[in-house]
Amino acid sequence: MRRGNQEERGIVAPRLDVSELDGFREIRMIREAADFLGITDPFFRVHQGIAGSETVIGDKTYINFASYNYLGLNGHPYIAGAAKAAIDRHGTTVSASRPVSGERPIHRELEQMLARIHGCEDCVVLVGGHSTNVTVIGHLLGRNDVIIHDTLIHNSIVQGAMLSGARRVPFPHLDHRAADRLLSELRPRHGRALLVIEGHYSMDGDVPDLPSFIAAARSHRAWLMVDEAHALGVLGPRGFGTADRFGVDSNDVDIWMGTLSKSLVSCGGYIAGRKNLIDYLKFTAPGFVFSVGMAPAAAAAALAAVELLEREPERVRRLNDRTALFLQLARCGGLDVGNSIGASIVPVVTGSSTRAGRLAQAMFQRGVNVQPILYPAVPERAARLRFFLTAAHTEEQIRDTVRILVEENHRVKAAPSDLAGVARHLGKLPLPR
Repeated sequence: MRRGNQEERGIVAPRLDVSELDGFREIRMIREAADFLGITDPFFRVHQGIAGSETVIGDKTYINFASYNYLGLNGHPYIAGAAKAAIDRHGTTVSASRPVSGERPIHRELEQMLARIHGCEDCVVLVGGHSTNVTVIGHLLGRNDVIIHDTLIHNSIVQGAMLSGARRVPFPHLDHRAADRLLSELRPRHGRALLVIEGHYSMDGDVPDLPSFIAAARSHRAWLMVDEAHALGVLGPRGFGTADRFGVDSNDVDIWMGTLSKSLVSCGGYIAGRKNLIDYLKFTAPGFVFSVGMAPAAAAAALAAVELLEREPERVRRLNDRTALFLQLARCGGLDVGNSIGASIVPVVTGSSTRAGRLAQAMFQRGVNVQPILYPAVPERAARLRFFLTAAHTEEQIRDTVRILVEENHRVKAAPSDLAGVARHLGKLPLPR
């Protein structure tokens, strides 16, 4: 039946309804519960200017602990100048995928610099961090393979594993013995095996025992992949990442992945490793071959940031010193900071999403910007505030923040939570049609 005839007969196809999507009702219930409890939405706040150790929101200045600007390089004149010069020379886009006609000298300069930092033969940069993991893992593994990963691994790695069709098996957080047992059991039944960990876990601020994971991968002939998104610029005496921290040979890790949006204050992702791996990805990885090359300004900014990382190692020391101070003061104040090593990330676990939301709001009202991490992003009992420290934070800012945090945490813990009232309120909501 033609569309015109359908309309004449009064037959109209139902429109797609977003409320039917998985998770829509859950998001709505979380928002309704927050409104009932008087917790304002902490997400999508508009920041004005450069977000560093301080940020401006709604024309008010806040001490800022919600940015990945670990080395305090965002807005640095040398980096801004490099980005502007790249625009003047190459424009705002390379206008094509790199295999076609998007290749520029700045791409290879950045890749060679990153390869050297990681002690690898070569490197390839891609336009997005999340998409780097998705396309590379999704491309390298297939349905006859197995991927074994930390249970707290980043979403991008899970999505890449799902795309690959490989069997995916998590092991308890940081447990290299469990990873070794899984490899022993599963490796003989699969074609290829990939063991994936992060160098510095962004939710908890803890680190894996890299040498033990290397040993597990080698003993079972598995690839080892380390996600350095929150490790580069943070770990090791030079800030060169997990291999620098543990003093291991970088070639003992098959795939080094990283992002350019944290310490390197740009945007994009990269893979570093042996030259034959990088050549293969450059010609076959869908997210590279079928995507525009990295914008010249983004590549130039990241390259300039790597140069400053090499030239100014004191930034790494200052970052680690500031975070260690924050961690020490928080522990002395009776706060639950989990297993953070105090390198750049400190969680403050509240034990409930309601308490985390209220504590974040109280901090904001007192001039501190920090984001709550709520269920379902973490288990309810693990809800928290997550503090990102930078080399630009002053001791005074840290001491003032922890003092306020301890005060407000006591107040929020003592405040009654009408969870029964929340349940009654949510029970009255109409179901989505």
